[in-house]
Amino acid sequence: MDLVKSHLMYAVREEVEVLKEQIKELIEKNSQLEQENNLLKTLASPEQLAQFQAQLQTGSPPAAAQPPAQPASQGSGPTA
Repeated sequence: MDLVKSHLMYAVREEVEVLKEQIKELIEKNSQLEQENNLLKTLASPEQLAQFQAQLQTGSPPAAAQPPAQPASQGSGPTA
């Protein structure tokens, strides 16, 4: 019986460590996303913010956004 108990305790401790690591990663990701969100809010025009708020209130999906234009210096491959 003690063997079963110690095995279960070991398994639980192991699972707790995995969950702690996942929580840590999620907190870091959340922080990163909050920073990105704040940056995007500061860069968005009042019209864009109003449009986004309207979409949130109506529950409609956001319009297909065009990806930001990439500078010409960032090619998809080597130019040599």
